[in-house]
Amino acid sequence: MISSSDLSEEQKAAMRQWAEEGADLSDIQKRLRGELDLNVTYMDTRLLVLDLGIEIKVEDTEEAESPSEEQESVKQGDKALEAAPEELRGDPLLDGLSADSVEVTTDEITRPGAMVSGSVTFSDGVKAIWLIDEYGRPGLEPETPGYQPSESDLSEFEKHLRALLQG
Repeated sequence: MISSSDLSEEQKAAMRQWAEEGADLSDIQKRLRGELDLNVTYMDTRLLVLDLGIEIKVEDTEEAESPSEEQESVKQGDKALEAAPEELRGDPLLDGLSADSVEVTTDEITRPGAMVSGSVTFSDGVKAIWLIDEYGRPGLEPETPGYQPSESDLSEFEKHLRALLQG
C-alpha cells in the first residue's frame, strides 16, 4: 500500500492538478501509472486522494444521484429501527444504524494469504470480510453477492481502516 508520504511534492502537485482539470479517481490512477510510473490500485488512489485532501469534481448528474443514495441508506436504517422490538429501539447498537455508522474490526488470527484482515458492518447492516493481501492489495468480500456499499459507507470504512492500520 502506498501512502502520501511516499510521494514527492511534484507527484502530489500533479495529482492536485489532474483533479482540478476534472479527472476522476480512475483517471488519476491511470495517470499515476502512465505518467509517473507508479503502480497503484484504485483503493490506493482513493486513499491517497483522501489523505492529500484532494477534492474530486463531480458532474451535476452524479451530484443529483448522491443525495438520493444517502437518503435511501438512511431510510433502510430507519426501517431496521422500526422493525426492531420496542424495548430494543433505544439500544445503542440499533441506534448505530444511521447512515454514518460503519463498524470495522480486525481479526485476532489473520486469514490465510493476508497480512491483515477483519470484518466490517455497513450502515445498512450488510457485513463483509476485508483483507490486505501479501502484496498490499485491499479486498472486500460482502456476504451478499454483488453488494456495493454507499459512497458515505465506503468513505467511513476507509477512515476506520486507515486508523486501524496506522495505530
